[in-house]
Amino acid sequence: MSAIKVYVPRDSAALAVGADEVATALLKACAARGLEIELVRNSSRGMFWLEPLVEVSTPQGRVAYGPVEADDIEGLLDAGLLQGGAHALGHGLTEAMPYLAKQERLTFARMGVTDPLSLSDYEAHGGWAGLRQAVSVGSETIVQTVLDSGLRGRGGAAFPAGIKWRTVAQTASAQKYVVCNADEGDSGTYSDRMTMEGDPFMLIEGMAIAALAVGATKGFIYVRSEYPYAIDTLNQAIALATQAGFIGAHVCGTGKAFELEVRKAAGSYVCGEETAMLESIEGKRGVVRAKPPLPAIQGLFGQPTVINNVITLASVPIIMAKGAAHYRDYGMGRSKGTLPFQLAGNLKHAGLVEKAFGLTLRELLYDFGGGSRSGRPIKAVQVGGPLGAYVPESQWDVPLDYEAYAAMGAVVGHGGIVAHDDTANMAQLARYAMAFCALESCGKCTPCRIGSTRGVEVIDRIADGRNREQQVHLLRDLCDTMLHGSLCAMGGMTPYPVLSALNHYPQDFGLADAQPKAA
Repeated sequence: MSAIKVYVPRDSAALAVGADEVATALLKACAARGLEIELVRNSSRGMFWLEPLVEVSTPQGRVAYGPVEADDIEGLLDAGLLQGGAHALGHGLTEAMPYLAKQERLTFARMGVTDPLSLSDYEAHGGWAGLRQAVSVGSETIVQTVLDSGLRGRGGAAFPAGIKWRTVAQTASAQKYVVCNADEGDSGTYSDRMTMEGDPFMLIEGMAIAALAVGATKGFIYVRSEYPYAIDTLNQAIALATQAGFIGAHVCGTGKAFELEVRKAAGSYVCGEETAMLESIEGKRGVVRAKPPLPAIQGLFGQPTVINNVITLASVPIIMAKGAAHYRDYGMGRSKGTLPFQLAGNLKHAGLVEKAFGLTLRELLYDFGGGSRSGRPIKAVQVGGPLGAYVPESQWDVPLDYEAYAAMGAVVGHGGIVAHDDTANMAQLARYAMAFCALESCGKCTPCRIGSTRGVEVIDRIADGRNREQQVHLLRDLCDTMLHGSLCAMGGMTPYPVLSALNHYPQDFGLADAQPKAA
């Protein structure tokens, strides 16, 4: 009789709440009882309120228990853990849990299912099929397939990935690069980290496909320094993929080379901006470059460079394996496919939700998030990171779609969702946005460098009741200057949280009602 498979995540979120201790306790208790198990350190399913989530393989499927602490192991074994027995921590079949069953997991299909560093696991669940297809069809067809899929950059700018790839492919150069921007610095976001820790071969496969599409021979993954487990996992995965011949000197036996390297980021938020990232990879201070020239034409070391974020590149293998139409059939309007929305802040059920574009914020907050953790009414939701707009309840039924959100002065961004209850002071949150910009600005352009510092001062004067009407006009003028005069999105987007807070929550600024909005 073969050993029973038991899964305990090795994801950072699970490790932070004792997953290693649970795994140790499980092995020790099973050994003492003479029970034979095969312990698999999988990745997180993204249901963080249940971590550590322990799963057991049964003839009916995997059965989930959580959140499990080391002290719970003996009781779970007594209750028949290895047979999927009933217990207070039990949730039944994992795949039938509503939080997962209601999702459309394309990019995250393997997340929590496989051992992240098992090549055989990856291949058994569809891995490398996209790369093999790419090898068989050639570069022009790869680019056209990505174009036809409607895939847009998942890093926030939402620029069509295929257009970027086509530009690099058509630019003549002896050396080209593929760079993955994994400097995931937005508050409340973690889908990049989960991908790198939980399904690293998917990212490697996506980058290899991009390399074949544009003729690149070298790739870099720029990972934020605060992600040590992701960096370690990627390095191991790259070594395994190289050894197996999927990348390296002969990509899938084609004779085409693609070497991949991890670069640890410098700990600066602005290095998430693509040109500042290139400066950092080159060993320079992370300062934003003026554009043009575009990185697709003169990027890393002055050569044509594909730059995409983790989720964009990780979406490519399924597009190549299953065809452009399969991916394009999800979503709405020009927002095709799915996005891993990341629920954080004051919510009962914070975690990752991969859904097709078109669902609403209200569905995410209540159908998945379970409402506020504090039990108080949700007041404001910041969508798209620390520079995203605060969305009031009157707009929670607008479909999550790039164009629909742009029309109301907001951004979908990287899919980060941070909820605040009715105790939040929106004037203070607006001030934080300006202070954050002042701290993280690279300093190259005046609207960002000086504007953010003046912004903090103006908001303080409004909060103190000093000449409020005049100061509000000044704040709006300042935001307009930053929005239209900044060199990059660091200064250009800081007005989003500030103006949305001012427009939708004037009472928090000591204003009787909404002030006239700037055009």
